[in-house]
Amino acid sequence: MIKRLINKLLGKGDDGEPSAARPGKGQAKAGKRVEVAQAEHGIDPALVDDRALKVVATLHEAGYEAYIVGGAVRDMMLGLRPKDFDVATNATPEQVKGLFRRAFIIGRRFRIVHVVYGRGREHEVIEVSTFRAYLDAAAAEQVAGNEKTSKAELSGKSHVVDASGRVLRDNVWGPSTKTPRGATSPSTRSTTTRRRRSWSTTTAASPTRRSACCA
Repeated sequence: MIKRLINKLLGKGDDGEPSAARPGKGQAKAGKRVEVAQAEHGIDPALVDDRALKVVATLHEAGYEAYIVGGAVRDMMLGLRPKDFDVATNATPEQVKGLFRRAFIIGRRFRIVHVVYGRGREHEVIEVSTFRAYLDAAAAEQVAGNEKTSKAELSGKSHVVDASGRVLRDNVWGPSTKTPRGATSPSTRSTTTRRRRSWSTTTAASPTRRSACCA
């Protein structure tokens, strides 16, 4: 009983392991990564913004994993050109900032990086966030989540696309489906929801023109 109390004060479970290292109450286990052929996902690489690809490619060249994530993937699966692109990576905000000329760390508790291209009305901001957990090679096929997005916000997402143009499906929070669940028209979803959605996954990818995304 005393040991249990000490572990609780130290933020550990009954087994002595840090609570953050174990799945939380009601949290689903990470699912297996599955590749989906282009014939099935139907994403047109021409819909991917060159600047978003450049961010992903730069992170890859520096040795990090990186993926376009969130609503952009959903829009492209629906044949729409996304207005916003977010990127998820295993690089820390400081590491991301050091790779780009115009990059700014935003936020305190959940920090993200704004990578800025262009100026004035023509400028584009690519949001880059860090995976919640860094996975070693033994757990490379598991997806743990993203530090700026809650499970509830991601409950309707089921697909990701990496930099080589492959779509991956991960049923982290429920059965996978061939089409994104809960997809809505861009005119009806809120700006916050559209810009703050993100996903993460862990798979090697080469930075080619054919795109990089996650959802």
